[in-house]
Amino acid sequence: MKIETELIIPPEFINDYSYHKKLAAARLKKNADEITAVAIIRRSVDARSKNPIFRAKALVYLGEPAEEFFSPVKFTPVNGKRSTIIIGFGPAGMFAALKLIELGIKPVIFERGKDVQSRRRDLRAIQQFGEVNPDSNYCFGEGGAGTYSDGKLYTRSTKRGDVSRILNVLVQHGSPREIMIDAHPHIGSNILPQVVRSIRETILNCGGEIHFDSRVTDFILQEKKIRGVIVNGSKEFISDAVILATGHSARDIYYLLHDKKINIESKPFAAGVRIEHPQNLIDEIQYHSKVRPQNLPASNYALTCQIDGNGVYSFCMCPGGIIIPASTAPGELVLNGMSVSRRDSKFANSGLVVSVGEKDWAEFRSHGVFAGLEYQKKIERIAFEAGGSSQKAPAQRITDFVKEKKSATLPESSYIPGLVNSPLHEILPKNIVEGLSRGLLLFDKKMRGYFTEEAQILAAETRTSSPIRIPRENISLMSPDLDGLFPCGEGAGYAGGIVSAAIDGERCAESVNHFIGL
Repeated sequence: MKIETELIIPPEFINDYSYHKKLAAARLKKNADEITAVAIIRRSVDARSKNPIFRAKALVYLGEPAEEFFSPVKFTPVNGKRSTIIIGFGPAGMFAALKLIELGIKPVIFERGKDVQSRRRDLRAIQQFGEVNPDSNYCFGEGGAGTYSDGKLYTRSTKRGDVSRILNVLVQHGSPREIMIDAHPHIGSNILPQVVRSIRETILNCGGEIHFDSRVTDFILQEKKIRGVIVNGSKEFISDAVILATGHSARDIYYLLHDKKINIESKPFAAGVRIEHPQNLIDEIQYHSKVRPQNLPASNYALTCQIDGNGVYSFCMCPGGIIIPASTAPGELVLNGMSVSRRDSKFANSGLVVSVGEKDWAEFRSHGVFAGLEYQKKIERIAFEAGGSSQKAPAQRITDFVKEKKSATLPESSYIPGLVNSPLHEILPKNIVEGLSRGLLLFDKKMRGYFTEEAQILAAETRTSSPIRIPRENISLMSPDLDGLFPCGEGAGYAGGIVSAAIDGERCAESVNHFIGL
């Protein structure tokens, strides 16, 4: 017999199994000897009161052993009679490939970047020397943008697919089991490369192909059907279908689609800055204590408000993390955040962005469907030039930003390339400045102490999502313009994060199976 119940656990006892058993016995009015096992299946931090606690959903077993909730997927080799090209090896591409293997279809993957190990040299080059490799950086390469960010796995896309299945596959390939029970799970950029490498090995061992340093430069079309792709300008590859999973920064793919007269659409996105606080300050605000209580993680936050009909919100918050240069081409500056599994940096950072739409990029209307993309580029060029035409980031204390004055000094930062003291209130677009300035003051009412001279903003955070959507049919998930083409994941405009992209990859693989048949 098993009974589901809620346990309220003080942080100091979260890892004490005997304490969990005593709590369960008291909660269910049972003798502790009757309980054979207590399994926590969900847990979250509740810091609303003065003394934070863990709220845990638990299964209490009476007279029987606990169940095993981890259920690995069995991947068996494919015969290669059916094949599908996957463009991009981020979460959408990886999980599309794994699902294709389950369905007996051979995945043939083309990734413009390098494998996780080789990729490290290019990450060092951009961090230390400001050198941007357009095909190998924090966005492009094995595992996509998520590999060297944070590995946040929280998603609201629970109705689109089986989140627990995605987490199971990640655990199967080396992720910690805690991701299956934490309300806001994350893996960490120190563990993710090993997980990605393990997924690669599964795909290769099952007969799939993975080609690195292989940028798709053209499509092979026959009437209204895609027959294959051309890689690196010369090599032709043919398959039964193509899954397009290139991520939100592969702008060349959008131009290629447009040139081929395949419909694409502009869509709203968000842009702004990266905000950085001392982590101990965020802990103090959230946990109501000068010292973070034992066993509590570095605290996070999620803030949102409306300013004149536009959303202003925090995005991709990295507790105990660092800010990184996520540029994908020379002449631009793009920022992102990352953290390792321990989240033990003394800094907390988050995107702080304003939603933008057609009215904001009116000056680029002549660019048609690429107007929003041009607006995005403009902000990235502004940041690059303000940083001294390098990967140094223009920065300003948030108190000075709101007061519209240049900072006399800047706080210490986690951003390795360095900072340039800049009047961001003058150089960023007015709609973003207005939204951020008013939003910061509202957020301080929600988190007293958030608006402080100890915090600073760095520009620019622009890759929150793609400014382009690639239309597809609601049921078949296939392009209405090109039979056999399946736009997928963040780059196509249908996901936002590792888990939702993985779910979309699996859905596209299933649609491919229906399309090419047996």
